[in-house]
Amino acid sequence: MKKLVIFLVIVALVSCKTKVGDKESCKSDLLKKEAFEKEIDGKKTSLYILENANGIKVYITNYGARVVSLLTPDKEGECADIVLGFDNIDSYLKDKMYLGCIVGRYANRINDGKFTIDGQEYNLFLNDGPNTLHGGQKGFDKRVWDARQEGNTLTLSYLSPDGEEGYPGNLQIKKIYTLTDENELKMEYEAETDKTTIVNLSHHSYFNLKGEGDTTILDHYLMADADYFTPVDSTLIPTGEIRPVVNTPFDFTKGKQISQDIGMENEQLKFGLGYDHNWVLNKDSANALTFAVKLWEETTGRVMEIYTTEPAFQFYSGNFMDGSVTGKSGKPYKYRAALAIEPQHFPDSPNHPEFPSTVLRPGEKYRQLSILKFGISE
Repeated sequence: MKKLVIFLVIVALVSCKTKVGDKESCKSDLLKKEAFEKEIDGKKTSLYILENANGIKVYITNYGARVVSLLTPDKEGECADIVLGFDNIDSYLKDKMYLGCIVGRYANRINDGKFTIDGQEYNLFLNDGPNTLHGGQKGFDKRVWDARQEGNTLTLSYLSPDGEEGYPGNLQIKKIYTLTDENELKMEYEAETDKTTIVNLSHHSYFNLKGEGDTTILDHYLMADADYFTPVDSTLIPTGEIRPVVNTPFDFTKGKQISQDIGMENEQLKFGLGYDHNWVLNKDSANALTFAVKLWEETTGRVMEIYTTEPAFQFYSGNFMDGSVTGKSGKPYKYRAALAIEPQHFPDSPNHPEFPSTVLRPGEKYRQLSILKFGISE
């Protein structure tokens, strides 16, 4: 109880206003719907727009269920796009960074591309050195989803056939985006299978609260309700240990600037070339919707809070970005120009029975809710 009280006080001290600005402040002429219209694998892609009463605007394409643009005002009412992306569908066809997409059937890494269910071994495509990353060679990020928009809700659906990328079972998936007037971008996930399989879905936007393509995210502040993380080996596969963050560079429980400890001499930071790890969220009840992460940037006043039903999140600090990719505003995406925070189950869970299970059986329903809440700091 004492720990809970302390945490609530910390959250209250850094809480943000929910009013974000003038609706007229976030207009974008940069993205054209026709630039996202194409036929891929016999299905049509397009661009969809969600906009709330407070000046937040979200552009989404059904290719990979991707958030293309997320416009929010700063403390002066000036608008900026805070996620990385491209201004046309052809650029997304060549994307290797997983910009703004859904990742699955299994988000993050699976050791040696192998897992076993009920005594049956399955083999996946190795697309990350000796491991499988974010679903394989052609994961959900490279699929065209069926789309239906009703007001500020966009429902995207996809049937992943039995054997796709080596995963068993016909998996019917929905991802539902809803933008509310409470400045929340809700992301709901549902999935059902006809054969026992594994499922771990997540969202992979890259954020910079100063604006897409701006300077690094090292001056951003991050706070996480996570007392533990899962250490990795040199290929970024969890060792199986669940290690306390206290007295390590991975302690964000009180909030700190990302730059503070990222350069420390530390084996885990060396393996990830910075932060590229899974944090274990403090949860009293599995599947409960709880606060996970707060990210804020002082010059703009922008704040983003993440709430999720998932047991963990991956924080990636843009360590492999090198300026070779140019985004929608014509700016190169340089080293650590953005970060990703991905609510998820643990990496390589199918090979670690001590981790929360990612097995989905016929008759069960996979559900997840993750929320991005935007605001302005006091």
